[in-house]
Amino acid sequence: MPWPEVTYSRAVPSRFDEHAIFLITGPSASGKSTVARLLAERFERGVHLEGDLFRRSIVAGRREMTPDPSQEALRQLRLRYRLAATAADAYFEDGFTVVLEDVVAGPLLGECVALIKSQPLHVVVLVPSLRKVAARDAERANTGYAHWPVERLYELFTRETPRLGLWLDTSDQPPEQTVDEILARTLGGAQE
Repeated sequence: MPWPEVTYSRAVPSRFDEHAIFLITGPSASGKSTVARLLAERFERGVHLEGDLFRRSIVAGRREMTPDPSQEALRQLRLRYRLAATAADAYFEDGFTVVLEDVVAGPLLGECVALIKSQPLHVVVLVPSLRKVAARDAERANTGYAHWPVERLYELFTRETPRLGLWLDTSDQPPEQTVDEILARTLGGAQE
C-alpha cells in the first residue's frame, strides 16, 4: 500500500509549547515507542505514555490478545485503553503535551479515540512495509508477535483499521525524520 512521498522545505523547530495529545499507533515493531519518546521530547512539557504499561501492570489473571481473543482478553484490552485515555487526559489537564503510544487497530481505534476527551487530539498511524516490520521484529530480544503471526497483525492495520488521522509509511525514514513529518503535518511546524 504506497503512500505519496511528502517533502518538507520548511524547517521544523526544535521545541514546541503546543498543548495537544498525540495517539501513536501501528503494528508491533513499527517504531511507535522510539517515535513517541522523540516526539514527546520536542515539547516544553512533554509526556511519553506507554499504553502497554497498563497491560504489564496485570500480574495475575492477564489474558493476552490473539487473533481470536477471548471475551476476557477484549475486556482487559478495553480497560487498558480506558486507563491510558484517562491518564492522557489527566496529564493534558495539568498542562502537558501527551504522546500516548499503543497497538490500537481495527474498529477499536475509533473506540480508543472516543475515550480521549482532551482536544486537540492528533492520531498518527505508523505503517512501515511488512518486510520492514518483520525485519525489525526479528531483531528484537522479545518479539511483539508471541501470539500473532506478523502478517496477521499487519493485515489488521492495513485492511481493517479505519483511516483516522495521519497514516505514515516509515519504511525508509529514520525516527527523527518521522517526528519532523508528524510535527509539520499536524502543527504546521510554525512555532519557534
